[in-house]
Amino acid sequence: MDVVPGVDALTPGNGPAFVVVGVFDGLHLGHRYLLEHLVLEADRREARPVVITFDHHPDEVLTGMAPPLLLDPEERLERLAAAGVEVAVVQHFDAALRETTYDTFVERIRSRVMLSGFLMTPDAAFGFERRGTPAALGALGADLGFEVVVIPSFDLDGRAVRSTEIRADIAAGRLQHAARLLGRPLTLTGWADGPDPERQTLRFALPTALPPAGSYPARVGDRSVTLDVRDGMATIHPRTAGRRITIELLADGPDQA
Repeated sequence: MDVVPGVDALTPGNGPAFVVVGVFDGLHLGHRYLLEHLVLEADRREARPVVITFDHHPDEVLTGMAPPLLLDPEERLERLAAAGVEVAVVQHFDAALRETTYDTFVERIRSRVMLSGFLMTPDAAFGFERRGTPAALGALGADLGFEVVVIPSFDLDGRAVRSTEIRADIAAGRLQHAARLLGRPLTLTGWADGPDPERQTLRFALPTALPPAGSYPARVGDRSVTLDVRDGMATIHPRTAGRRITIELLADGPDQA
């Protein structure tokens, strides 16, 4: 997968581009559904499936406070590639981008790569004041020669799967429900250090969604902890607003009893 540092770094070789825009925090079931359609629709047009995402959560600029992330940024790229995405554009989100209109943003893409179209859901939008709705993009595409494909939102048990709900589940310790929406157990990925292999500190580059302090079934890797699996136990002590946790492995895990 090509990783491109912003739309201004796109080249003709990154296209033809069939694009979806989003944060893709967590790569949950709703995101995976979207990416499946992205790959399918791109293939139908002999285009490359392209994701435009962001280097940090846009709410940091839009509201002054970013929510804790569900997925390490590097793991997000790995999961995008595994889903069949061929080009991931990691766009810097700042005050200038916040003020950029959707048609200006589209023109920045079109001036650098052949644009085949966009994939959107009915409630998707981007650009200044979220005016880049499916209807607005469709009208622009009719003038400029690209398509807009609108697919239904993904629902689970009649409800949309959203990162906000998953964060709330994790904060409340409802890890099984969070895992159901994610489509996999929660994994905390960072940088481990510490001289004691049974007590490690996992550090995060960005604030990360953490469960309450306590002991959880866990699988511990070189730089990650996967929670609510039955390999062993880990006691987690959250610290410093989601940027560091201490993991204490217990000798009497459930599979060792």
